Amino acid sequence: MLDIRNYWVVELAGIDVWITETIFNTWIIMAVLIVLAIIVRIGLKKFKEIPFGFQNAIEALVEMFNNFVNNTIGAELSYVAPWFFMIFAFVLTSCVLSTFGLRAPTTDYATTLAFSLATFFMMIVIGIRHRGGKYLKSLFEPYVVFFPINFIGELAKPVSLSFRLFGNMLSGTIILTLWYALTPTLLQIGIPAALHAFFDVLIGFLQTYIFVIISLMYIRGAAEE
Repeated sequence: MLDIRNYWVVELAGIDVWITETIFNTWIIMAVLIVLAIIVRIGLKKFKEIPFGFQNAIEALVEMFNNFVNNTIGAELSYVAPWFFMIFAFVLTSCVLSTFGLRAPTTDYATTLAFSLATFFMMIVIGIRHRGGKYLKSLFEPYVVFFPINFIGELAKPVSLSFRLFGNMLSGTIILTLWYALTPTLLQIGIPAALHAFFDVLIGFLQTYIFVIISLMYIRGAAEE
C-alpha cells in the first residue's frame, strides 16, 4: 500500500538506476499526454480565423487557464502559465488513470517534491528577475539577525506544497486499498467506482487547483515589492 515497487535495475556507468513503479507510471502518463498533444496538433493543422468545434474547445480551454493565471498573478507574470498547465494536465491525467488501477505518481513523495522544488526555484529566479537585489535583501529584513527565520520560511514553502499534494493523494489510495482489503466481495461492486470518482477525480482536481494557485501566489509574492 505504501511501498513503491521496483520493476527493474539498470546499470549506467557503474551506477544502479532503479526503475520504480512511480517512474514507469510517469512514463505511461507522459506517453498519454504526448499522444493527446499530437492529436490536438493534427486537429488544429487547418487553423481557422473563426474557430468552431474542436478548435473552439481547445482555444477555450487554453484561454480559460491563461485568464486564471492572469487574474491570479497579473499579465506581467503570465509567462509561467505553460508550466502550471503542464502540472494541471499531468496530475489530472494521473488521477483519471488511477481509476483504472494505475497508481498515481503523486502518491510518491518524490514526485510532489520535484514539482514543489521546480516551483521554488522558479520563484527565486522570478524574484531576482523582477526585483533584483531587493529580493535577496528581503531575506535580511527587518534586521540581519532575522535571516535564519526568513530563510527557513522560504524553505518551508516547497515542503508544505509537496506534503499537501502528497498527503491528500496518498490518503485516497490508502482508503481505497483498505476498502478492497476489508470489505466483502458484494460491497466491492459499484461502491468503489463512486469512491474512485470522489478521491481520485474530484479530490485530485481540487488538490491540483490548490497546488497551482498557492504556487502562483508564492511567485507573485516573490516578484512584487
